[in-house]
Amino acid sequence: MVLQRLFQPSAHRVAGQALYEAATRQARQPAFYADLAVPDTVEGRFELYTLHVVLLIHRLKGIEGEAAKVSQSLFDAYLQALDDALREMGVGDLAVAKKMRKLGEAFYGRAKGYQTILASPDMEGLAALIERTVYADVEQPSTDRVVGYVQRSVAALARTPVDDVLAAQLNWPEIAG
Repeated sequence: MVLQRLFQPSAHRVAGQALYEAATRQARQPAFYADLAVPDTVEGRFELYTLHVVLLIHRLKGIEGEAAKVSQSLFDAYLQALDDALREMGVGDLAVAKKMRKLGEAFYGRAKGYQTILASPDMEGLAALIERTVYADVEQPSTDRVVGYVQRSVAALARTPVDDVLAAQLNWPEIAG
């Protein structure tokens, strides 16, 4: 009994993993790629996973206690998934650390940009950030629909009680809306 509890993951780790899975499920919705023309590439998917993780971290920001632990566990699950994906893609052990550092820097840069913009809210800045990240390789991106989706997501998450967010009971807005 004692050993079982010793090796059992903490509640905040389980919640963080569930939130990460909810973020990835949402980021994998075909409407992003078919209707909003997000590139269906490794980079495009990375950007949508990152965006959804940042949206959840933004929702939990400033809430003490369990929410702060869950937010950190969400970030940890995100990083572990990136590490796992690199290894699945055949990146060697020696190169994983270097690539993870680069991906971590990319995440922090995006997270800082999104957090600053979402706190303001600066829709022109949000459109520019989405153009540089989500639509980086698209010649003439149309960012308005993704900007609208982000705005609706922030509002929907803000209306969701913290306990529901911590339980990964999320009601994401319609994508194509």
